[in-house]
Amino acid sequence: MNTIKSIIILRIFVSILLILSVSYSHAQSENKPPGRKGNLYFYWGWNRGWYTTSDIHFHGVDYDFKLQNVVAHDKPTTFSWNKYFNPFNVTIPQTDFRIGYYIKDNYSVSFGFDHMKYVMKKNQEVKISGTIANTETLYDGTYANQAIILAPEFLQFEHTNGLNYINIDMRRFDRILDLGKVKINLTEGIGVGVLMPKTNTTLFNKNNNDQYHISGYGISAVAAVNISFFKFLFIQSEFKNGYINMPDIRTSHNQSESASQHFFFTQFNVLFGATIGLHHKDSTAK
Repeated sequence: MNTIKSIIILRIFVSILLILSVSYSHAQSENKPPGRKGNLYFYWGWNRGWYTTSDIHFHGVDYDFKLQNVVAHDKPTTFSWNKYFNPFNVTIPQTDFRIGYYIKDNYSVSFGFDHMKYVMKKNQEVKISGTIANTETLYDGTYANQAIILAPEFLQFEHTNGLNYINIDMRRFDRILDLGKVKINLTEGIGVGVLMPKTNTTLFNKNNNDQYHISGYGISAVAAVNISFFKFLFIQSEFKNGYINMPDIRTSHNQSESASQHFFFTQFNVLFGATIGLHHKDSTAK
């Protein structure tokens, strides 16, 4: 296991311990924001992502090979008001959306959509094992843990529209500082969901774009600082760590062609949102 993967596994472990310890310590106190039960909240924002290396296995009629320890990165969009705030361009940046419901004053369940982007690093050297045939390229052959350069004429692989993590989670919410009209809160939780990427693959210099497809599942843990003001508005900064496993990635319209991979991720999010009081007695909870 490489160093980066070990670090992110450790981060996930520490995050889970943090969630359990913080939840336990807060459960011993009565410092909870009153009247949230029954309220809705929603937020929108943007993310940056980091990924461990992964082994990617490609299957097709004339090929079956695995690439080892492939490096990938996210694809942040250069800031402009049009790209980040125009409603017609909302999926151009890496974005996050979530809507939740407080089942208790301190606990919520929520549904979210994390629009991440994943791009394989070009021209990197990796190891390849397997067979490639009938492509009429110099890549035809049998490989046994040999080095290969992932040049664009061999492979381009990315989930850029995107690496879509559709998930539900449960979160705990606690107030840690009350400054009158401004309140600082801590929230943490765990989630599970499905991955529905739109994968852009060019293999052997043949463009094989595919449509959205449920490719696998993910699990995640999150810890965040929430600053609320004007009773119902808030900004939130959060770290999310997780694991993604996609055994059925569509690489073309031909169902006999697919790929599989799994990896860990870290995500940093900056978010803006609001809480909606569904009952009059809860409307000024913040």
